[in-house]
Amino acid sequence: MAASSEVLSDRAIDLLAKLVAFDTTSRGSNLALIQWVEGYLADLGVPARRVPNADGTKSNLMATIGPAVEGGIVLSGHTDVVPVDGQPWSSDPWTLTERDGRLYGRGTCDMKGFLALALAAAPELAKATLSRPVHLAFSYDEEIGCLGAPDMIAVIAAEVPKPALVVVGEPTDMVAVRGHKGIATFTVTVTGREAHSSLTHLGVSANMVAIKLMAMLVELSERLEREADPASPFTPKGASLTIGMIHGGTAGNILARECAFLFDLRTPAGQDPMALLTDVFAAAARMDAEIKAKAPEGGVKIERRSLTPALAPEENGVAEAFARRLAGDNGPPRVVPYAAEAGQFQGAGFSTVICGPGSIDQAHQPDEYVEISQMQRGATFMRRLIEELSI
Repeated sequence: MAASSEVLSDRAIDLLAKLVAFDTTSRGSNLALIQWVEGYLADLGVPARRVPNADGTKSNLMATIGPAVEGGIVLSGHTDVVPVDGQPWSSDPWTLTERDGRLYGRGTCDMKGFLALALAAAPELAKATLSRPVHLAFSYDEEIGCLGAPDMIAVIAAEVPKPALVVVGEPTDMVAVRGHKGIATFTVTVTGREAHSSLTHLGVSANMVAIKLMAMLVELSERLEREADPASPFTPKGASLTIGMIHGGTAGNILARECAFLFDLRTPAGQDPMALLTDVFAAAARMDAEIKAKAPEGGVKIERRSLTPALAPEENGVAEAFARRLAGDNGPPRVVPYAAEAGQFQGAGFSTVICGPGSIDQAHQPDEYVEISQMQRGATFMRRLIEELSI
C-alpha cells in the first residue's frame, strides 16, 4: 500500500529543506545538488544518469524507477533558481523557514517544491511493483532560457522506451495547465570608440546607437500589444517584449565605448519570434556598417541566448487528462504566460502538461514561499500516481 499523503507531504518538506540549502543560482553550478540527489536515489537502489553541459560545470539528471517499458510518466523540473541579490528577505533564503502555514526560501515554489515531491515518492515507487516506469528528469539553466533540458530530452527520445506523457512541475497551484508562451532571449552589444564628450566627431557613442535599437524594440513591443488577439487566453494576450538589463559607458563626459543590453520576446504558439524581429536585425546590420565606417574596431552584435518553443494546447491531450485526474482538477482550460521546458518536450513528440505546487506570483520574489497546503495537494497527486502505476 502506498504511503499516506501525510507521510509523503512530511517527507517532501524535509527534502525541500535539503534542496533549498543548495545555492543553485543559474550563474553558478548545480553539481552539489545533483550529487546529493544521486546519493539519495542510490540508497533506494535507483541508478541515475547525468547529462552534463559542455564543460561539465552543470548537469541534468535522469533516473528511471520501474520496468523498462513504454508508457511511463516523466516528472520534469529544473534545479536552478534566480538570484537573491538586493532582495529584502525576512529570513535566510537558503534555509527553509516555516511561518503561518508557508515555507519560505529561494526555489520553494519555483520549483524545488515539485522536485521534493517527486523525490518523496521515490521510496514508495522503488518498493512497488509498477506496470509502467516513472522517469525523473531534473534540468539545469531553465531560468536563463531552458538551456539544459534539450540535451536530456534528446537522450530520453533516443534511448528511453517512449513515455506516455510528461508532467512539468512549474508552480500552477496544483492544477493542470495546457499551454505556455515561448521565449527568445538576446544579448545586444554595441561597440563604439571612446572620445571626449565635446569631440563627438572623433568617436562613436555606443550608448547613442544602442538607444536607437532599444527605441525600435519599444515600438515593436507597443505594436504587439495593440495587435494582440482579443480572444487570446493569455494574460497579457499577445506577444510581449521587454528590455531587462542595460550596461553602458564609463563616465558622463566620455563617449561610451560599449553598451550591452538584454531583451526577451515571449510569443504564443504560432508566432515566430525571429520573424517578428526582422526589422530590428536589419537596422542592427545597417548600424554595424555605419559604426565600422568610422571605427573599424566597433560594430553591433546580436547574440541569441535562447529560443524556447511555446507549449501548444493539445485537444484531448493525454497528459492534461492524466494530471487533471490525479490532481482532482475539474476547472477550465488554462494557459500561462511564462516559458518552461514543456514546449521542448512537446516538440520532441511527448504529450505534456504543467502541474506543480505553489503560485507563479511568488516566484522570483523576496520571501518566496510555497504554502504547506500546496505541498499536501502535491503529495496527494504523488500518492495517486503510485497507486495508479502499482500492480
